[in-house]
Amino acid sequence: MLVSIDKRGSVGIPQSVRKALDLEPGSNLELQVEDGGVIMLRPVVVYGAIKLSEAGLGKLAEARESGTAEMPVWMREEMDHAETDSIE
Repeated sequence: MLVSIDKRGSVGIPQSVRKALDLEPGSNLELQVEDGGVIMLRPVVVYGAIKLSEAGLGKLAEARESGTAEMPVWMREEMDHAETDSIE
């Protein structure tokens, strides 16, 4: 499938491919350059970061130590998908 690069450096992904991969505006793709100049694009899900104030961090530490309550489902899901950024 032939695609072109516009003056901003953007590459259009044909509708048939977007539909097959369930890609919508705002979807994220990981770009990787393989040996021989092959460009790979893989759909990825990006989870937002949680930022807490000092007071919030203290409450979280207190809750973890108490062990008396479970974290909300949304927070457990965020923690399950948490990763460290790597610099290559």
